[in-house]
Amino acid sequence: MIQKLKILPPTLRDKKRYIAFEVTSQGRLSRDDIISMLLDGSLYLFGACGTANFELWVVKLWRCTSENNPETINEHRMKGIVRCRRGEVDSLKAVIPTITNFRGEPVVFHTLGISGTIKSAIKNFIKL
Repeated sequence: MIQKLKILPPTLRDKKRYIAFEVTSQGRLSRDDIISMLLDGSLYLFGACGTANFELWVVKLWRCTSENNPETINEHRMKGIVRCRRGEVDSLKAVIPTITNFRGEPVVFHTLGISGTIKSAIKNFIKL
């Protein structure tokens, strides 16, 4: 007889936090590019063991339409939400400002806010 694995009850699971962020670049970025930037930055700053402790996951991404402002015509902006463990929020917040270029082009990557749920992160920080 085959036994099924039991699912951990919510009280025993690790708590997660959701960090809303914004990326501005000169070229278009994909989901894989965002993941690559976050992983490379955290590997550079904390190494493989530290990065594994973050339990990073890019939850959602949105492309932001630019207004008809001539100063921002060549900029591509994206907003998104990344999930991490509750105890590693400060470490991930330290990684985000260190990301300054990607494939030889300048990138501005900054945190908009931190939330306990995806719904409240979208409501409070992702204003499209």
